[in-house]
Amino acid sequence: MRIEDLNYFIAVAETGHVGRASQRLGQSQPALTKGIQRLERELKLQLFERTARGMELTTAGTAFFQRARHVRVSLDDAIKEANDLHLGKKGLVRVGVAPTYSEMFFGQACAELLRQRPAARVQVMIGLNDQLLAALQFGDLDIAISALPAHETPEFTQLPLFRDDIHVVARADHPMLESTSLRLKDLADASWVLPGRNVAARRSLEARFAEHGLPEPNVVVESNSSVTALASVVRTTDLLSVIPASVLSRPQGTGLKPLALAQAVWPRTIGISMRKAAYLSPLAERLVELLKAHGPV
Repeated sequence: MRIEDLNYFIAVAETGHVGRASQRLGQSQPALTKGIQRLERELKLQLFERTARGMELTTAGTAFFQRARHVRVSLDDAIKEANDLHLGKKGLVRVGVAPTYSEMFFGQACAELLRQRPAARVQVMIGLNDQLLAALQFGDLDIAISALPAHETPEFTQLPLFRDDIHVVARADHPMLESTSLRLKDLADASWVLPGRNVAARRSLEARFAEHGLPEPNVVVESNSSVTALASVVRTTDLLSVIPASVLSRPQGTGLKPLALAQAVWPRTIGISMRKAAYLSPLAERLVELLKAHGPV
């Protein structure tokens, strides 16, 4: 089996289209088509259904894709390890970090790493939890810095760093802050600025409403990133939002206050996620050490 054929198959499976896969890989469409046909002959399996819309994996193709993706990641790890040895432990580290922690936490450790390893290169992906963990699982990242899942997962090793609870917040002179009998139902009657449905903080809020038989939050403004960037909207309206405690103590949190309601707080731990049994370069290991040493600032 040729490595390039495996790469062609994975690219077509991920894009669902030979044309898009050829653009991604910088190869001609006929080359990809021949490679996939060659792979199907060797496996004696039909991997794709050719349709008018593109290429759809068969049942056998889906199973092979799951295995092939892990093989590709393991091979990439082996190549990186060999390169590290060849380059004398210099090289590249690929880091994913949640927007809230890119400046206030990761930036300090990254700067220190570059002082200690001047030849190092760092690729940084800023994204929300679901994006980072997906990229980590696919082998596009070496480590991810974000909120850790409440339960251990079979794919990742998790290293807790610090606690940063999520709070429901409002502008400093919001009427709800004056209430002495605030209830969760009052929050359900309000309007919100929230991240997308795939973000853990929003899922936690919706789950708590559902537990108490309340409707989903009325989302007036929805963000595809951290709602910290939209703090000014919360600061100047009656809208509620969810923000980490660390943001409330920084300039971005000026003019915002957490609601005095126990049900409007979600415990959360920020940490480092790594793929289990994956190769971690000496450079990445050093970055992990620096992150552990720096702590939140």
